[in-house]
Amino acid sequence: MSELPKLFRQVQNEYPEVWQAYENLGSAAAQSGPLDQKVRELIKLGIAAASASESAVHSHTHRALEANATPEEIEHAILLGITTIGFPRMMAALSWAKQAMKKHKEKTDG
Repeated sequence: MSELPKLFRQVQNEYPEVWQAYENLGSAAAQSGPLDQKVRELIKLGIAAASASESAVHSHTHRALEANATPEEIEHAILLGITTIGFPRMMAALSWAKQAMKKHKEKTDG
């Protein structure tokens, strides 16, 4: 997975029990239904876009790519939110995803 932000890693180190509980909750939620990893990441990407969380959009873009989502699928997942989250928020999320895809491509090609 891509490198994690400094504060994120700091919280992992300072609160390991909380971090482990958070990880366990995420794993339990992921395994509680029939959706595969790629679909889960595309859904989480849409949620990140709706939340206007740049770091989460970057993270879930990378995770979606690692789960074999195509750039077109990632962009479509964000574009679908246009009537729900609004044009400006969708455009911001799309720009963040494009940045993340570019960075991911540079890392995998180089």
